[in-house]
Parts: sequence; C-alpha cells; structure tokens
Amino acid sequence: MALDGITLNAIIYEISENLIGGKIDKIYQPEKDEIILTIRNRSKNYKLLLSANANYPRMYLTDENKENPAKPPMFCMLMRKYLQGGKITDIRQIDLDRVAEIDVESRDEFENQFVKTIIIEIMGRHSNIILIDKKDRTIIDSIKRVYQDMSKIREVLPGRKYEYPPLQDKLNLLSINKIDFTSYIKSFKNKKIDKALVDILQGISPVLGREIAFRARVNDKYVEELTENELNTLFIEIENIKDVIINHNYKPCIAYYKGDILDFSCIELKQYDNIILFDNNNKTAYEFFKEKANVENIKTRAHDLKKIIQIHLDRLYNKIEKQNEEIINAENADIYRIYGELIIANIHMLYKGMENLKTVNYYTNQEVIIPLDKRFSPADNAQKYFKKYNKAKNAIEILKRQIEETKIEIEYLEGQLVNLEQCTLPSEIEEVKEELTEEGYIKKHIQKTKQKKAPSKPLHFISKDGYDIYIGKNNIENEYLTMKFASPNDIWLHTKNIPGSHVIIKNINNNIPETTLIEAAKLAAAHSKAKDSSNVPVDFTYRKYVKKPSGSKPGFVIYTNQKTLYVTPSNKQD
Repeated sequence: MALDGITLNAIIYEISENLIGGKIDKIYQPEKDEIILTIRNRSKNYKLLLSANANYPRMYLTDENKENPAKPPMFCMLMRKYLQGGKITDIRQIDLDRVAEIDVESRDEFENQFVKTIIIEIMGRHSNIILIDKKDRTIIDSIKRVYQDMSKIREVLPGRKYEYPPLQDKLNLLSINKIDFTSYIKSFKNKKIDKALVDILQGISPVLGREIAFRARVNDKYVEELTENELNTLFIEIENIKDVIINHNYKPCIAYYKGDILDFSCIELKQYDNIILFDNNNKTAYEFFKEKANVENIKTRAHDLKKIIQIHLDRLYNKIEKQNEEIINAENADIYRIYGELIIANIHMLYKGMENLKTVNYYTNQEVIIPLDKRFSPADNAQKYFKKYNKAKNAIEILKRQIEETKIEIEYLEGQLVNLEQCTLPSEIEEVKEELTEEGYIKKHIQKTKQKKAPSKPLHFISKDGYDIYIGKNNIENEYLTMKFASPNDIWLHTKNIPGSHVIIKNINNNIPETTLIEAAKLAAAHSKAKDSSNVPVDFTYRKYVKKPSGSKPGFVIYTNQKTLYVTPSNKQD
C-alpha cells in the first residue's frame, strides 16, 4: 500500500521531536528519486529518507546504508548548496493530505539568513521532492521536473510559483461532523462502504477504509444498503480513528498473509488475522518499506539485465533451430553415396556429355533419375557425389558439437535468469552484471578503478536435524560454495538438467539423515527454473565428485556418482 495521510501525520508527529532544531550535516541522493538527509540533534545522528519513487513514495527515519553515486546528481548538489549546515525549524503536514513541508534556516556566504522549504508530495507516480524559497514560494528546483506537456494542471519548474497539488473534494477527518458525513456518503450510494470512505475522507487509504468498514461490520455492504443504525456505528468508528489521531494513541502494525508482508498502518488492522504490533510508526514504515522497496529496487535493477539475456537467448533459440534443420539435411545426404554407387555400377553405359542417368535403385527397387554434369566424365560425376556425401557426414559431427555448445550457452543464460530472480541485494545484481560483461554479453565501458567490494554471501538454512544448508544466489556464490567453501565429503545438490543454484549440506558426521537430504533437495528445486513445477529431479553426490572443466563458463560443473531425488519445490522448512 502507499503511505496514507493519517500514517504520514503519525510519522511527522514522531520525527518532529527528534529533528526540529537539528542541523543538516550531509545530503545524499542514492537513487534518482530519493534524498537522504543526515541530521545532528542533541548529540545524536538521524537519517531522514525522502523518496518520490512512483511505486513506494515515503518519508521516515532510516538506518540503512545505501551506496551513493560517485558523482552527486545536480539536484543533490543544489540541496547541499542551500541546506547543508542549515537548521530544521519546522516539519508540518498540509491538512491530512500526503504533502509534508520541512523548513530549513540557513545563511549565505555573506551571513544573510534565509529559509528554504523542502516539500515532499507522496502521490504515487506524481510524487515529487521540491525545494522552494519559503518567503515568496518560488520553486528553486525539484527531483522531478514537470513540464506543461506532462501535466495540464500545474508545472513544477525552477522559477515558477509553487502551487499545492489540486486538493480533492474530501472532508477533513479532524473536523468532520455527523450531519456532513451522512449527507456526503449518501451521494455515493452505488459504491461499497470502504471505497466510499476513501473518496469522502482526507487521509484515508484503501486499507484504512476497509478497516473502518470492518470494525463497523458493514465491510460487505454498499452505501445504499446502510440502515440508520449502521450509519451511526460507521460514524462512531470514524470518530474513534479521529480520537487516535488527536491523542496520538497509535497502534502501528504490519499485516502478513501466508508469511508475505501485506499492509501496514498507524491504526491496528483488526481485519487481518496475522499482524505484528510496533512501538512507533516510524519503525513500522521503515520495516514495511525496507522489504517492499528493496524488492522493487531489485526488480528494477534486474529488468535491464533480463532484457539483455533474453535477446541473447532468442538468438540462441533461433540458432539451435537452424542447426537442427542443418543436421537433418546432412543426415539425409546418404542419397549422395547411393548416387555415386549407382553411377559406378552403370559406368559402362555412360559417357561424357550425358545430363542424367535413369536406373533402378537396388536398395529400394525404385526407378531414379540421377543428374549428371555433362562437363565431367561418369567417374568424375561419381566422385563429386561421394565428396558431397563425405562433406555432409563430416558436417554432422561439426553440427553436433555446435549444437552441444549452443545448449551449454542456453543453459548458462537461462541459469542467469534464475540467478536474477533469486538476488536479494543490489550488490548481487551487480555481480551478475559484471559476470555477463566478462563473458562478453554486455559491452565493457572504461571506468575509473573502483574499490573491490566483498563478495555477496550465499543463503543459509539450518535443517530440522540441525545440519547447515547453503544455497548460491548467483554464479559467483555457486562457484565459491562448490569449489572453495565445501569440503570433499559435503553433499552437493543441483536440479537434474535444469538451471538452478548449487546447494551444499555440511557433512559433520558422514551420516546425513534422509529428512535433511529431502529438505535440501526441496530448496534446490525452489531455487531453480523448475520452482513452479512438481516432482522435480534433484541430483546429489559428494562434493569430491564435482569437477569444473577447464575454460568452462562460471557456475558450470560436471559430476559423477550421483543419485536422484524427486521433490516438490519448497522455500520453507517443513
């Protein structure tokens, strides 16, 4: 869900105590639509994240350490010019809308005091971070410039007067009365209650609309179906939410469904069976978006790589199709040998200058007409057919080798698609990119020497029997696990003839239980191309029987002495 106006109100209430009066020490722009302010206040450091991400716009304190670009973007440099060293004097919200303002008092090089305002608009794909002069409300710049051809409503450009986004015709929850509410909601008679609440009340998100309707026990009803008693109950629940906001009596929580993170709010979400309550709103938002935004960031970073890989795969699929067609044609070349034999068998009847030979094929007892080149003798014509046959026969061997090489390359690239699906950190995506560059699939660009980063770490599970299971998420991790980390008697697992991760079970006492083997096999299947299949074959053998051929691509190995388990993929321990 998006950050709604009520939860934004709760976050601003909490962070104001920590940030107002604080000094902005540093400003970073780790993403194209994201700013991080490092603020020093009362001998403590705080990091305030402002994000105008189209899918997950947000604002809260964070302790994440994000990698910053070597060269700061222009908007970041502008923010540093006006705000670095400045003091935060106020943080406020516009009504209960998803617009927040931060006033920063600074001095110029002549010690003249001025106040600039950072505005963050949390509005889906229209989200923005804007720096304005507080005195005359002139826009200095924004993280996303909005031109006239992009929006007919308002421009967001340097030099323009800042105007608030057009406010929707909604009631302010903090000043609502029963008469206005009852009159307003009845005009939405064809809508379900939860959707009508979102359209009527400022600051209400769909999840909170559903919560109010759930508490009033009208969540399955349409407005036109409401009785007077139900209308009264619905308004009482709205008043309860109002009291929570006024008294700051929040119960922030995150809701889960089947283990996956689903929703969050500053209000306890009683509509869900599985929620975790937190002690403050900022931490709730941070935990929710850390997972959601991280997944989105990974998807974005992986998207371009997947596109490059798919282009190469499509070429390889076409290539192997043509190679298979060529091998079929070459295998049909046996007719050339027969033609040569029939010419030799009938050579006493032939002479130079003939254009064809009509005879009976003694293999099939059918009449055939064999074309002859009248420029050559009958014996030379026979030799030409024999040479054509031998060439085709040799081509079969070459094509078989080429087809095998193409299959290996396809398996490698399909494996990289699996790797990208499993990456959980930007650094792991970068490792895949670097590998594809080294293998020639991505053009190399001359870059300044970067400090070598520590390699990413494989996934680690502990089986129910207490055995350590490790899973590679890309080829760097796969090779590390198999060729460096694993001991000779550790158990190595991999899906049979299916791209996937290398999996290692640490063999402590040479007596690994079958339950642990099955557990590891399910994990291997879950981290493969066959993750959505059932009855997946998974090979396992001792690590000492796994070899890496010289010159082979990263992650490619051969193995012997294997046995096979058939399992249904599972990422969870049964």
